[in-house]
Formats: sequence, structure tokens, C-alpha cells
Amino acid sequence: MSKQSILGRITTLVRANVNSMLDSAEDPEKMIDQLIRDFSSNISDAEAAIAETIGNLRLLEQDYDEDVRTAREWERKAIAASAKADELRSAGNSVDADKFDNLAKVALQRQITEENEARAAEPTIAAQREVTAKLKDGLNGMREKLQQLQTKRSELVARAKTAEAQNRVADAVKSIDVLDPTSDLGRFEDKIRRQEALARGKQEIAASTLDSQFNELENFEAVTEVEARLAALKAGRSPQALEQ
Repeated sequence: MSKQSILGRITTLVRANVNSMLDSAEDPEKMIDQLIRDFSSNISDAEAAIAETIGNLRLLEQDYDEDVRTAREWERKAIAASAKADELRSAGNSVDADKFDNLAKVALQRQITEENEARAAEPTIAAQREVTAKLKDGLNGMREKLQQLQTKRSELVARAKTAEAQNRVADAVKSIDVLDPTSDLGRFEDKIRRQEALARGKQEIAASTLDSQFNELENFEAVTEVEARLAALKAGRSPQALEQ
């Protein structure tokens, strides 16, 4: 069961690394490249763990095969000893025949022992084979995910950069919104309008001053005429005479 958790631990680690990188990502391209490196590293760790599991399975299989082979060898020896005992007994040599029968019994006992060991190992081997198959499937899944990530790298980078550019354009457009009085362009336009209003004010003031000067001139002319007529009266002339 401990071997079954190998890929689980590695998958959890990969997911944690991915979530952490996504949360702190600033450069999408660097983030994806680092993600590929981390994923490859975790796959290497998984491969090493699975290789160890497979190695242990192969040792169990070798021991099992050796037990089976040894059991067959002892069976062959028991058959040979029994046959020799029968041959000697047929020849009237019961003493040596009994010796070979005893050897046959010893060989049969050894055969039984090896068969029992092989039989006891079968459930363990079957369980290890199932675990190994699951680990291989999990590893193949990780490799497929890595291949997909490598294949989609360019697409993901392009999409990330496009999204970033769109955000920048949107921010730029927002900053120069001519309808927004708080934008830089709006503030600049307001400044120009104030300057234009100031210029119109100065022009009105200048025009007012010019009008007053002309009014003063007309008043001066009127006073001059009055003075001239007064002088004429004093001289004994009629004011109308001044017009002739």
C-alpha cells in the first residue's frame, strides 16, 4: 500500500507547485518554462520510485521462479532415487533399495518445502504486479500531461501576452478618455479653456479702455466749443457767426 501512495504524493507536490507559481506568476513565459522543469523533475522522481518498486517485484519473481525450479529439481531427484530403489529391490538388494527410497523421501520433502514457499509468494507477487501496473499508468499519465504542456507552451504564452497587451491598451484608453474630466486630456483641455477665457477677458478690458478714451475725446471737443462760444460772446459776436 505504501507504494501506491508514491504517485499520490508526487501529484500533490506537483499541484502545490503549480498553484504557488500561478499565484505569484509575473512573466507567463518564465512561469510555464519553470512549470515544465518542475514537472519533468517530479516525473524523474516518480520514475526512480517506480523503478525501485519494479526492481523489488523482479526479485520476488526471481525467487519464485527459483523455488519452482528447485521444487522440480527435487522432484526429478526423488523420481530417480525411487527408480533406483525399485531396481535394487528387484535385484534382491533391499538394503540399498531402502537407502534410495529414503533419499527419495528426502527429495520429496525438499520438493514440498520449495512448492510451499513458491505458493506463499504468489499473493505478494500478484499484489506487487497490480501496484506496479497502476504506477506505470500514473506515470504515463504524467508524461502525457507534460507532453501536452510542452505542446501548448507556445499557445499559452501567446494567449498570456495577448491578454496582457489587451489590459495595457484598455488602461491606456481609459487614461485618455476625452469624456472623462479627470483624465490627463480632460485636464489639459480645461486648462486651455481657462486660458481662452482669460484672453477674451483681456480683450474686453482693452476694448473698454479704448471706448473710454474716445468718450473723453468727444467730451474734450464739446468743452472746447463751449469755450469758443464764450469767448465770442465776450467779444461781442454772436455764436452763429462762428459757423459762417
